[in-house]
Amino acid sequence: MYRLLVIFLLVSFTDIKHPAEKAWIRINQLGYTPQGVKVAVWCSKEQTATGSLSLSGWQLVDFISKKIVFEGKSGKPFGAYGPFSQTYRLNFSAFTKPGRYYLQSGETKSPEFEIGDNVYKGAADFCLRYMRQQRSGFNPYLKDSCHTHDGYVLYGEKAGIKDSTHIDVTGGWHDATDYLQYSTTSANATYHLLMAYRDFPKSFGDDKQANGLDGSNGMADVLDEAKWGLDWLLKMHPRDDWMFNQLADDRDHISMRIPKQDSQYGKGYERPVYFVSGEPQQRGKFMNNTTGTSSIAGKFCSAFSLGSEIFRQSDKVYASVLHKKSLSAYSFGLKKPGASQTASVKSPYIYAEDNWTDDMELAAASLGLMVKDREYIARAFRLAKEEKITPWLGNDSAKHYQWYPFINLGHYELAKQLKDKRRDTIIGYYKEGIQLVWNKAKQNAFYRGVPFIWCSNNLATSFATQCYWYRQLTKDKSFEELEQANFDWLFGCNPWGTSMVYGLPSWGDTPVDPHSSFTHIKNYPIDGGLIDGPVYGITFKNQLGIKLNEADEYSEFQSDLAVYHDDFGDYSTNEPTMDGTASLIYLLAAKEAEAAKGKK
Repeated sequence: MYRLLVIFLLVSFTDIKHPAEKAWIRINQLGYTPQGVKVAVWCSKEQTATGSLSLSGWQLVDFISKKIVFEGKSGKPFGAYGPFSQTYRLNFSAFTKPGRYYLQSGETKSPEFEIGDNVYKGAADFCLRYMRQQRSGFNPYLKDSCHTHDGYVLYGEKAGIKDSTHIDVTGGWHDATDYLQYSTTSANATYHLLMAYRDFPKSFGDDKQANGLDGSNGMADVLDEAKWGLDWLLKMHPRDDWMFNQLADDRDHISMRIPKQDSQYGKGYERPVYFVSGEPQQRGKFMNNTTGTSSIAGKFCSAFSLGSEIFRQSDKVYASVLHKKSLSAYSFGLKKPGASQTASVKSPYIYAEDNWTDDMELAAASLGLMVKDREYIARAFRLAKEEKITPWLGNDSAKHYQWYPFINLGHYELAKQLKDKRRDTIIGYYKEGIQLVWNKAKQNAFYRGVPFIWCSNNLATSFATQCYWYRQLTKDKSFEELEQANFDWLFGCNPWGTSMVYGLPSWGDTPVDPHSSFTHIKNYPIDGGLIDGPVYGITFKNQLGIKLNEADEYSEFQSDLAVYHDDFGDYSTNEPTMDGTASLIYLLAAKEAEAAKGKK
């Protein structure tokens, strides 16, 4: 059931693509909370004889009465950004009255939007739709099963597993439009879903059964989804000395299709499942740069540990299994310190993760909480000092998933448990990373300091979460506007004026032609899916196999800085991802909970 509370229907909004327009006002289409930060961005491509078009003033207008309710001065001009020659930030945070409004400056008007306590209500649950649609094994959206023969083992010889041995690893989530399944992204997604329930249980309803079909089962839907991930991870770590990194590989990219049974791997309907060997494995014509087992094992451990804590009251037997597996996963991570990258056969594209101390930090912090052993906390703190700041923060580039997860979750879990000066040290690491991004962001009107690398929306989501956690740990609101800017970016306050989430909000400009088999073949909606997001212009030009299938409706907003296409042919900017969506579910749940607290 669609739980997103729609207070009103927006009957019209500015056609942002009209060629006669000289300026635009970009907003968060979901809306704004009364007590929260409220900023829009005015931007223009117009050049006059004396230079760029400037802004003299602007007004907030009541949509019903058409009366001006708030006026603002132009403020600081931020200058050129991307396709625009001039930009300004329009801050109306001081206005707190709920209602329906639009912003205007001269003839330029924004789309209508709401200010209210319920603007984010149900959004996290809405995005769970995409997670259910990505299920492998039984798929509740299709009401059918797929990939039920997985899989046959590769790279397991040193662990005593003969090549091509069958092991049951059916289940889990498809990673994106392709049907590969990765332990690294699945464990991270599972952890985010578990965290979302732990931290914001009131943000979720119970409208689905455990199998994803309609009907309540006494468990929040987000926990049903998290358990779906945990159950698959248990299959991927079936013994203390066995752990698997991925299911299937890039041979999956043979065609766009609705998931059923795949037979392109040479063993009937079985797909390969790759053992975590801690040693390099295939990457196209070469080998990947795997150095150890810690990055993936740490993610298993933290997901199992948090799952054990959450299910302790409702299912003690299941919690006990997770408890045991978290300890064995941690030991597996100690076998060979280093990072595990994914494998490929035909192409060079993989998840090229290079860091691992952040994963083992989170694992140790999680175990410390689970078993109440301060030695794990001490270990976590030592690991925290190994990677104080997630390396992409403040930088302009990184390899694909090189620093994953995109922020250090361990710092947050550790800081909450520390009571001495070590807590200040950990929080300081968060602040230093945020400051590095802020140094770049404060130079442009969108407060954009996140690099336009592949899956930039995932980075923006994660960074907004780090800012949120810093604010919760310290009560310091210094970066609150930066935090909100990254959130607003995802829902329309960006150069293209579009939401980056399919179908959210239902009345807004959102993706309609994503790189998705479900939409392309069957015209099925992929509700709640967070797409990859804009990439550098040069990155787009250098991607393999991209060809747009239609005229670019956002052509006037493309630039050398960044491009985004709502086009099936552009997998680099317009493909939804399972793990990015799971991260967004946490952030949306946080926003809904904060709004509910604000209205009390």
